[in-house]
Amino acid sequence: MKNRIIYLLLVIFIFIFVIFYRGLNNPNSYTPNTEIKSIPEFASETLIKKKTLNSKDIFNKNKFYLLNIWASWCVPCRDEHPFLINLAKSEKIEIIGLNYKDNLNNAEKFINELGNPYSTILLDRDGTKAIEWGAYGVPETFLIYENKIIKKYIGPLNSKLVDEIENYIE
Repeated sequence: MKNRIIYLLLVIFIFIFVIFYRGLNNPNSYTPNTEIKSIPEFASETLIKKKTLNSKDIFNKNKFYLLNIWASWCVPCRDEHPFLINLAKSEKIEIIGLNYKDNLNNAEKFINELGNPYSTILLDRDGTKAIEWGAYGVPETFLIYENKIIKKYIGPLNSKLVDEIENYIE
């Protein structure tokens, strides 16, 4: 009887060990889909006008767009902001902002302090819209033409990347 209990406990221990061991070897981190080529369809509230827009109504087929995912708490977003302000001066491109997991008051202060390069600022309060775009975090920027993602920029924009974007839109 004692041998049966020991044998049963040993089998249970091995079973639990195998389950935990397999769980430790499986990463539980999310890796976004980086193969997204078409813009995802979504609806979002806007930061300034507080109205809901659908992505189909934002992106026109015959125009270049930049979708910039940003947040007021993001230090690299502050670094890239002057580059977005300069790009916004071009009539060949329209910049759409996607405010990521941010406090709305802080987002408005950020825009009021640094300027608004965005024609529209969409809200992504829970981060799901950024995931639909295949984003890893902030800042990330997507160059779009004819409802297709042409190029994805992970991290803050800099002068070299802005030159690349300007070459695309010429």
